[in-house]
Amino acid sequence: MKKENNKIKYFLYARKSSESEDRQVQSIDDQIERLKDLSLSLGIKVIDIFIESKSAKKPSNRPIFEDMMTRVEKGEADGILCWQINRLSRNPIDSARIQWLLQQEILKSIQTIDKEYCPQDNVLVFNVESGMANQFILDLSKNVKRGIQSKLEKGWKPGIPPLGYLNNLIEHTIISDPERFILIRKAWNLLLSGNYSVSQILNILNNEWGFRTVKKKRIGNKPLSLSGLYKIFTNPFYMGIVIHKGKEYIGKHEKMITADEYDRAQIILGRKGKARPKKHLFPFTGIIRCGDCGCMITAENKKKIIKSTKKIKEYTYYHCTLRKKESNCSQRSSITQENLENQIVEKIKTLTIIPEFKDWALEVLRDNNDSEVRDRAVIYESQQKTLNETQKQIDNLVKMRYRELINDEEYLKEKEILQQDINKLRMEIKETEERADNWIELTEQVFEFAVNARDRFINGDIETKKSIINGLGSNWVLMDGKVSMEAHKWLKPIIEGYSPLEKEYKALELTKKPLNKGQMEHLSSVITRWQAKSSSNPRDVYPTRKI
Repeated sequence: MKKENNKIKYFLYARKSSESEDRQVQSIDDQIERLKDLSLSLGIKVIDIFIESKSAKKPSNRPIFEDMMTRVEKGEADGILCWQINRLSRNPIDSARIQWLLQQEILKSIQTIDKEYCPQDNVLVFNVESGMANQFILDLSKNVKRGIQSKLEKGWKPGIPPLGYLNNLIEHTIISDPERFILIRKAWNLLLSGNYSVSQILNILNNEWGFRTVKKKRIGNKPLSLSGLYKIFTNPFYMGIVIHKGKEYIGKHEKMITADEYDRAQIILGRKGKARPKKHLFPFTGIIRCGDCGCMITAENKKKIIKSTKKIKEYTYYHCTLRKKESNCSQRSSITQENLENQIVEKIKTLTIIPEFKDWALEVLRDNNDSEVRDRAVIYESQQKTLNETQKQIDNLVKMRYRELINDEEYLKEKEILQQDINKLRMEIKETEERADNWIELTEQVFEFAVNARDRFINGDIETKKSIINGLGSNWVLMDGKVSMEAHKWLKPIIEGYSPLEKEYKALELTKKPLNKGQMEHLSSVITRWQAKSSSNPRDVYPTRKI
């Protein structure tokens, strides 16, 4: 039925947010279509339409709503047409503003799909209905937080998982992406080898392996970006850790890498876990620190005119940034890039092996793989037994509390200690399950790095040089024109045993044929001693060595 002598001018307001509060609300197009039909049937004059896709649970969060209300206050319209009252507000601030405009008769009508609110109405009705909309948001927020916490405690990441994983919408868990999991694992292997920069890995991943992101409604099915690859390489989710609001939870999803591999990747990246891809004009900035004050070493280009040729030559110099004003740093002189590179090449030489030694090392490592698998089975059985015994202790603790043999404080204290032990054991069991999966491949890559690092450094571009020195070691320091660093633990066999054996090998003059019995025996001795030194799992813990 049409309203008689309706001189009220209406704004039509349609809103739907992407949040869970609006899951059951009609789409914006449906709202507008139904409200237009309603305006025709009631004889309502709509002078403008406002469309918004924002949540109404917080005040001052909807610019289009604010514009509409400002125009109402100016007298451009004195009525609002909307789907339900909760389309206008789900918070007490906006509700009070609307109610005040009604009471002052600035707003003469709020017409919804099934009801009209007028200035002369009992304010209690409006308060109750707007209060219900606000309470719905409060209850929803509590339920969502409770659901998220429950999911985290069960070991599942809320929301969308990172690349390589998918949401299982039926079981409400996270599964490995059959299309991308293996490719991303291979990308990790390239990084851990120390032979590739992140940009090179990205090129291989996108252009050689054809990697594409997950296809969604409006986005996806595109090559991975550089920042996206950095996020992968610095995300602890891949080693089985879910982080939410700064707190760590043990994930139940399939781990892509081990904790040791993750730590090693951060060392190679020269980071502590933050995804911050940077572009540098110089190969050694952001890596080397001053040996006196601890500030970073910076670089600058300088030009000089060569008197004999009258040509301009450009030099690159490295020096301390001297950023700590309170310190009296003694390192105020510069060192040329050429000098610095020569020193680094000399250090690489001490970690470089010839191909024959790589082949001999890998031969015994492959033989040791069977032993590694057997060891893993024994360790796994022991860990599982300890886990079962610890769980029994918790069960017994609960019985003691039921019988009032201990009080609440003692119960909670002991339970927390045992639960921490269980969480740690579960992590160790996961580590053991995957312990033998990739260690041979990683060891091959370490020895491949040792063979080729020197040539790649000398002939590589800026990013390759950075990748090489990060693969060599950490804690790079420049002091009195001399550079030093701590070689990574996985290079220990080369540091400790290679050099004297190489000298013995070259002294045999094996290029002269045929070999006599003495040469054969000496060669066999060299091979045996080298294999004994290089047969360790690269993930074993070795101390770093300063060189």
